[in-house]
Amino acid sequence: MAEAHSAVAFSFSVTHEGVNAHFDREVLNLIWLSGVRSWRKRLNRLMNNIRCGIYPASMSSLVVSVGTLTSLYYGGYDPTLGFIPLLQSHLPSGGLGKGLSVSIAGITIWSTTIFAVRNLLKLLFAYKGWMYEERGKGRNVSLFTRLWILGVKFMSGWNKPMLYSFQGSLPSLPLPSVSDTMTRYLRSVRPLMDDENFARMENLAQEFENGIGRKLQRYLFLKSWWSTNYVSDWWEEFVYLRGRSPLMVNSNFYGLDAILRYPTKSPAARAANVTYSCLMFRRAIERQELEPIMVQGLVPLCSWQYERVFNTNRIPGEETDRIQHLGDSTHVAVYHRGKYYRVPFIYKGRTLKPSELQIQFQRILDDEGTKPDNGEEKLAALTASDRTSWSKTRLQYFSKGINRTSLDVIEKAAFVLVFDDEEYHYDADDPSKLNHFARSMLHGKGYDRWFDKSFTVVIGKNGRMGFNSEHS
Repeated sequence: MAEAHSAVAFSFSVTHEGVNAHFDREVLNLIWLSGVRSWRKRLNRLMNNIRCGIYPASMSSLVVSVGTLTSLYYGGYDPTLGFIPLLQSHLPSGGLGKGLSVSIAGITIWSTTIFAVRNLLKLLFAYKGWMYEERGKGRNVSLFTRLWILGVKFMSGWNKPMLYSFQGSLPSLPLPSVSDTMTRYLRSVRPLMDDENFARMENLAQEFENGIGRKLQRYLFLKSWWSTNYVSDWWEEFVYLRGRSPLMVNSNFYGLDAILRYPTKSPAARAANVTYSCLMFRRAIERQELEPIMVQGLVPLCSWQYERVFNTNRIPGEETDRIQHLGDSTHVAVYHRGKYYRVPFIYKGRTLKPSELQIQFQRILDDEGTKPDNGEEKLAALTASDRTSWSKTRLQYFSKGINRTSLDVIEKAAFVLVFDDEEYHYDADDPSKLNHFARSMLHGKGYDRWFDKSFTVVIGKNGRMGFNSEHS
């Protein structure tokens, strides 16, 4: 692992002349800026959570509500029908108690209204009839759906939504009956079975519906009351995290560059621009500047999938894996010619520009003098093995010391960037080139992709790029 020089911010020594203290102003300044950045992100995250929690209202509406109620009450009119005097009887007498009672009443009325509106939105979003309406010119939409559209627009059109604004207003996943589940299951397997096997499957489905299925349905019904999605956490654990087969090929997926054109043939320049774009996208997620995906411009989809795009790693376990997501990360892990590098992208509280990132990446590409440490070149092959073996190896050899520190550099990175030593091409007359490109993004050489990471960006020698992504 390529290591950075260590810096000591403060040190002291004791001699016969007394105590001599030494400190590095620049390092202390960097520590201070790092702390300021961390607390600023926490404050912004708190404020964004508050804004999302009160959507579709805003904090200014609270001020207006309390101010209006105060003006009316001091003007001699009590719109709360005795609620303010009731509060005032339990508070100190005088102007202070009167002001507090009006403020508390205003906040209570405002909070109750927002709670009602958010639950009304949840009720509106539960309507599914709009999906079956005809579309296009000359098509007629039912009166009920038109009224529903007006209701959704009125309730959700007060302010511009943030990324997670609708999370608290999304309806729970509806729980189908056992009979409906069995009917859909039999319909799905019918094309795959002959008459004899299908008749046997019908009998098994009937036994399940009349037997253990009823008991399991009661468990699901109970869970559906406690969670908004009764299946997502079980699906993640039992379909993904408890799978013991290798992630490579079996679970991870890949993506390719635009095949017809790409902006530069310089791998360092392409990596710098891709990294900077990823970091800007990460910042947009953290600040919730992205708008939620809206179906037909009306119904929001769940935005939870954005939460773990960056700073995320899958940790192997003997029986089940776990997802490690960090609130922040200030570096990317880069792999080139068997060597790993830690490349920070934050300096003095700001994100490095693409030109600055390009200089760092170019130095990595030009690094011909250093050789990989023992076992470093094919370290990522461990993430391509079965999960139980990788878990035992990780526990035995990567629990402490330099191995643990080095592993943390990779696992706690925002994402992993790989520079390949081969070019990738697209030729309409030679499909094998695109096939080779796709296979390389899917599995590479088996030891040059960190399959546990949320995603690994791969840059070819000619500037083409792709990625490999962990599925859970």
